[in-house]
Amino acid sequence: MPTPGMRTWERIATERGDLGSEEISRLRSLVETWDVVADLSLADLVLWLPTWNNAGFVAAALTRPTTAPTSVPGEIVGQFRPRRRSGELHRAMRGPVEADAALTNLIAVPGTGTEPIAVIERYPSVRRGGAIDEVYVELARVLFAMIEQGTFPPDPLPVLGAGDVPRVGDGVLRVDADGLVTFASPNAMSTFRRLGLATELLGADLARTVARLVRRPGPMMESLTLVAAGRIAGDAELINDSASVVLRGWPLLNDDNAIGALILAADVTASRHRERDLLSKESALREVHHRVKNNLQTVSALLRMQSRRVKAPEAQAALAEAGRRVAAIAAVHDILSVEPGDFVNLDEVLIRLAQLTAEVVPGPRAGHGPPTITVSTELGSVPTDTAGPLAMAVSELLANAAEHSGATTIEVTGAITAGTSPQLTITVSDDGSGFDLSAPGGLGLSIVRTVIEEDLRGRLLQVDAAETGSRVRVQVPV
Repeated sequence: MPTPGMRTWERIATERGDLGSEEISRLRSLVETWDVVADLSLADLVLWLPTWNNAGFVAAALTRPTTAPTSVPGEIVGQFRPRRRSGELHRAMRGPVEADAALTNLIAVPGTGTEPIAVIERYPSVRRGGAIDEVYVELARVLFAMIEQGTFPPDPLPVLGAGDVPRVGDGVLRVDADGLVTFASPNAMSTFRRLGLATELLGADLARTVARLVRRPGPMMESLTLVAAGRIAGDAELINDSASVVLRGWPLLNDDNAIGALILAADVTASRHRERDLLSKESALREVHHRVKNNLQTVSALLRMQSRRVKAPEAQAALAEAGRRVAAIAAVHDILSVEPGDFVNLDEVLIRLAQLTAEVVPGPRAGHGPPTITVSTELGSVPTDTAGPLAMAVSELLANAAEHSGATTIEVTGAITAGTSPQLTITVSDDGSGFDLSAPGGLGLSIVRTVIEEDLRGRLLQVDAAETGSRVRVQVPV
C-alpha cells in the first residue's frame, strides 16, 4: 500500500508493480545515484518497471543530464507501454542487450535474486562529442556494466548535505587501480587549483595529494584518503584555508576486479561561508532573545517588588498582574533563546506558563497553597507570531482560574485538528466557582478577547459553564 511521503516512482512501483521491499530498496539506491550515470552517458534515462499482470511496462522515473541537451522533452513518468510495443524491454529483461556503436541503450537492473526487476532505457543526446565526452561515455559504459552485475550502486552513500551532492559538471576525476589520476576534467583541475595545488594533477597519487592539501588533519582524514584512493564508496570533505571541496567516489569494477575509481569533486566554499554566516546570525539572535528574556525577568521582579512596597490594595494587585504578564512574555523568549527561528514549541511554552502561574499567583484560599496545574497538549511547533499572543492569552486564563475563580486544580489541554482549514484548540478547565465570559470582565479577559479575536482571528468559547467550575476554549486557525 502507498504511504504518505512516498516518491512518485515508489508509488508507481507499489500500485502497478509487483516488487518486494528489498527490491524497492535496491531501486531506491539506484534512483538516488543515477544522476551521475545520466551525466556521463550524455542521455536522459528512464526507469521502466514491468506491471504486476505482465501486460507491459510503466515509466516510473526519469533523470536528465546536466552535460547535454535533453532528448525526452515531454513528461514520460507514468506512461504505459503495452506488451505489443515493448519487445525490446522484454528482451532486455531476459539478458544483456548488444551494445550499439556508442553505448548500450537498454540496461537490465537485477534484483535480490537472479531475475531483473527493471530496465533503464537511455535516450542519447544528438550533440557531437569531443575528447572529454569520450571519457564520459567510457565511464558510463563501466557503470552500466556494474548496474547489470549488481555492483552499482553500492550500499547507500552518506550524504553530507542536500546542496552538497556533486554532479559531473562540477568536476570529474578517474583514478586507476593504483590510485593515480588518469583523467581530470577542466572543472576538477580548477577546483584543485583553488585548494592550493601547484603541481600537475594528472598522474598524481590522489590520496597523497589530498592528504597534503589538508593542512589541519582531523578524524575525517582516513575516509577522505580512502575515497580519493578508490578503496571505498562515499562522501568526504577536503577543507583547508583556501577552499572547501566535497569528494564523492565509487570504486570501478570489471567482473568484481578493481580497475580504479570515479571521483566527483564540487567546490562548496561559498556554501560553507553562507552556513557559517547563518550560524553566526543564529548565535546573535539567540543572544538577543536571551538578553531580552533576562531584561523582562528583571522588569517582572521589579514590578513584584514594587507591589509589595505600595500600601493601596488595588495598586498592589495591578503591579502584581503587570509583573506576571511581563514574566509570561519572558517565558516565550526563554524558549526562543534556546531555539531561535520562525517556529517555537508551544507545548514547552505552556508548561513554562503553568509553572510560572503556580509560582506568582496567590493561592485560592489561605493555607491551601497554589493551584495544581497540569498541561496535556500535543501542539508541537507553531509560528512564533502565533505562539506569543497565544502565550499571553493562556497566561491570562490561567491567572483568572487560579486567582479569581478560586480553583485548586487547573488542566490545560490542546491539539491541532487536521483538514483543509486546520485549527489549533486550547482548553483551560478548572474546578473553581466558574465565571461567565459573556459578562463584563476586567483587563485580563479584555486582553484575551483582543489577542484571540482580533490579532489571531480566532474564537473564544465557554464550554459547560457551571458553579463548580468552567472550561474556556480558544480556537485559532493555523
